[in-house]
Amino acid sequence: MASSCFHAFRFRRSKSKPLKISSSSKSHLNSEMESLERKRFDSLESWSMILESENVETWEASKEDQEEWTADLSQLFIGNKFASGAHSRIYRGIYKQRAVAVKMVRIPTQKEETRALLEQQFKCEVALLSRLFHPNIVQFIAACKKPPVYCIITEYMSQGTLRMYLNKKEPYSLSTETILRLALDISRGMEYLHSQGVIHRDLKSSNLLLNDEMRVKVADFGTSCLETQCQETKGNKGTYRWMAPEMIKEKHCTRKVDVYSFGIVLWELTTAFASLSRNDPCASCICCSREERAASTAC
Repeated sequence: MASSCFHAFRFRRSKSKPLKISSSSKSHLNSEMESLERKRFDSLESWSMILESENVETWEASKEDQEEWTADLSQLFIGNKFASGAHSRIYRGIYKQRAVAVKMVRIPTQKEETRALLEQQFKCEVALLSRLFHPNIVQFIAACKKPPVYCIITEYMSQGTLRMYLNKKEPYSLSTETILRLALDISRGMEYLHSQGVIHRDLKSSNLLLNDEMRVKVADFGTSCLETQCQETKGNKGTYRWMAPEMIKEKHCTRKVDVYSFGIVLWELTTAFASLSRNDPCASCICCSREERAASTAC
């Protein structure tokens, strides 16, 4: 059944040679290449071409590149995409006969700063997820890194995000029992996270996932850090509408920033509304006051 619905995970080996260009046209050419690369990756079929090509060899990590968490790509099959972001897509898949979610991150070749940031987020997320084990933390399974895409494989959460669940509800329609059950799941996951010395820094309803039993699990650790290593939050690594004031001001943060975000999530559970709609004057003021940083942060 898997073979009819999913395709073997394959990487395309690039055979292109470096272009020899004059210094005067380098900037213009880089801009054009960046535009073409974005269009190629944003097209509906481009990622499937990288993953599904039958004319290239399946990529295998060399022994020196392998980590304990390195995925066996011969056991990975990719299904339909069900979510996407600025640099990532999430697919349903099967890994070693188990339903999984496959988060694939596109690593740009033209923007050095963006590439370095995404690589660091990937490294951080894998390092943290691979050591976390709790019923209310999404379970890490495997990962691999091979430009132009990196991937992280986790358990598949069939009911999607808490935000998707709330979007289907009428305002103030959740029962007190349901609110408490969901809130306790989140708090237990966050309590465990803090006990491990980890600050999430981007706790929000779209980073909270629901399984078949409607239990909540905390996910997406790309901006997380160890509390002992968290410096000033340069670049505002969270999401404005859930972000504590000290993070907006790019000051040193502690686990208290997660407590603040948890309070916003509790408000979402109570009202079923999204925190500060995109057209909300308060959200607009925050974004305008940080105009130079808002472009890289959801607002």
